[in-house]
Amino acid sequence: MKDHRIEGTRRQLSQKQRRHPRPALLERMQPDAAGIDCGATSHFVAVPRDRDPMAVREFRTFTADLQRLAEWLVQCRIKTVALESTGVYWLAVYEILEARGLEVVLVNARDVHNVRGRKSDVSDCEWLQNCTAWGCCAPASVPPARSWRCAVTCATVNA
Repeated sequence: MKDHRIEGTRRQLSQKQRRHPRPALLERMQPDAAGIDCGATSHFVAVPRDRDPMAVREFRTFTADLQRLAEWLVQCRIKTVALESTGVYWLAVYEILEARGLEVVLVNARDVHNVRGRKSDVSDCEWLQNCTAWGCCAPASVPPARSWRCAVTCATVNA
């Protein structure tokens, strides 16, 4: 039998190919994205794995904890943050992150939770982070801050 191996099969790139490399099929649209799963007592936050050895963290909902959350995101060089629009739990986080200069994207929870197999807060925030990084999250509309601050104040007073 003959040996059909081809010697030197390593292909050399032409000068044109070296000057104009072909783009990847999929590129991350937001490589500096984080995802936050908002809850009543805590928020789970995911950043890209290359930004921190502990890429998913849990933060309580007290103001001091939310300030620490924002500081951690800034330290991780995050520029865009996706939040689930779950009840009113996203409001305080949204305001604090926006004040820090981060781009905050509110995502409709119904759209994000339409995927089978994701059942934990950790996997939810990782999913949000990945969807945002790849540009798959459609942002929900956010009313002007004055409107929702008024609504929250009215709801608190009437409760």
